[in-house]
Amino acid sequence: MAFKLVLGTALLVLMAVAAPFSGAAQIMQKFETDSLTIVTADGARHGFTVELATTPRQRAQGLMYRRDLAADRGMLFVYRRPRDVSMWMKNTFIPLDMLFIDEDGRVVRIAERTVPESLQTISSGKPVLAVLELRGGSADRLGLSDGDEVRHRVFENAE
Repeated sequence: MAFKLVLGTALLVLMAVAAPFSGAAQIMQKFETDSLTIVTADGARHGFTVELATTPRQRAQGLMYRRDLAADRGMLFVYRRPRDVSMWMKNTFIPLDMLFIDEDGRVVRIAERTVPESLQTISSGKPVLAVLELRGGSADRLGLSDGDEVRHRVFENAE
């Protein structure tokens, strides 16, 4: 009987400790919004309203649990300094295009149409200051490519 009591108590303690880390128990983060512009090599300008993911919790949540993303919306993941970045699609239900951006605002890599709910890591390949996530297919639709310029206040190219 004592064994069952100890086991039951241990299980309750374990559940209480694990609950804050479970997906259901997480508090959904709020994001500041801002605008940014992508300027392509041929001079075309594409404006977006983006949510800013600047804290570790915001970056961890990202666009998880979203069912849609408007064509003119996105999320900009911003880091304190350039670093190698790896992303994944866990609990993300929509395909995304990920634009990896250096500190000058230049796109250094685009991962197009990432697979919803995939645990495969998607790496920047070199140090970046930010990652812009857009609705899957946006890069192709807008003719975006490596070398394009993302203009926003977090980059040295801010207007």
